[in-house]
Amino acid sequence: MRTRYYERDAFPPAVAELRRAYRVFVPVRRGDFHAFAEWDDSVRPDFDYRKTRVPPKGLVFPQSERLLVFSTDERDPEHDILREAPKDFPPQAVVGIRPYDAMAFRVLEVNFDTPEVRDPWWLRRREATTLIGLARADEDATMFRTENYAGPFDERGLDVIVYDLGRGYLAKALGEKGEAALAAMGGDEPAADALREVEERIARAATPELPAGRLRAQPAAPELPTGRLRAQPVVPLFEAEFWDEVAAPCLNCGVCTFLCPTCWCFDIQDEVRKQEGDRIRNWDSCMFPLYTLHASGHNPRGKKTQRVRNRFMHKLKYYLDKYDRGVMCVGCGRCVEACPVNIDIREVAARMNGFGEQVERHDR
Repeated sequence: MRTRYYERDAFPPAVAELRRAYRVFVPVRRGDFHAFAEWDDSVRPDFDYRKTRVPPKGLVFPQSERLLVFSTDERDPEHDILREAPKDFPPQAVVGIRPYDAMAFRVLEVNFDTPEVRDPWWLRRREATTLIGLARADEDATMFRTENYAGPFDERGLDVIVYDLGRGYLAKALGEKGEAALAAMGGDEPAADALREVEERIARAATPELPAGRLRAQPAAPELPTGRLRAQPVVPLFEAEFWDEVAAPCLNCGVCTFLCPTCWCFDIQDEVRKQEGDRIRNWDSCMFPLYTLHASGHNPRGKKTQRVRNRFMHKLKYYLDKYDRGVMCVGCGRCVEACPVNIDIREVAARMNGFGEQVERHDR
């Protein structure tokens, strides 16, 4: 696989070369937070960022997307016929994405690319997207490891991984898309000491202590406690008494779902202005009472506890059992940071994980 090295000041100009063939999205500061924005003359990329406020999943799964169009004008020979909204899917490169956000696309794909249904807009946009990841050992106190996030140097889901070595960057292609991107960026062959430093950083991130008992400068993020969840039957866990306690402080504001890189809930609405109509797909949230409201007026999750339970059961149990691809979480910690009432998915996972053991003790 192709590897390239860039001095620190040379990296942004190398990334700028991608603009010849791609729409390039880079992390930029927006007030107190960071977000991904298309790089143009008004944008200054900030590759020293820690975490974006909103995950970059919207670059493949937009928060609001016009899918179909129609006319209600009876003079139109095709009135009331749905037609695909015009759109294009140019090549795009997301530069500086963190490994957990890249891995989230692999978690999401099971909803949009299934044996039964293949979402055409997701597929075309995902195929047009190259993910160039930024690997830095800067996990914070809200982050954690899961089966779908092995740490800041996790290569899964990426087309290129870029290691921040302080004085410069070492980039490694991880597939055909990555090879094409690095070819466009240019760069130098990495020296042996740069390759060795990458190996040492990866080893340090995976090892709690250095030789001779010296503590690491930055401890590895903890593992999400889910080891027993595979063996637990669904029904007793679903009926556990602790769900009322977990849900009690929740406001059902939905911030956890809108900031989550692996949430895929959406709603589809028709909007008409004069005689022109659009069918639009918008992000939605299972935490909202209206999400499961039936036309009959019945709501199978009309109570707050039911909605909170569904969120955690879906992420940590249903997804795990159905797809056998780990839990539906990449440990980014955004929901932990943003929750206004301090609900922590790590604490809920620990309660779910230990529930089977509690049942076994009670049965004895």
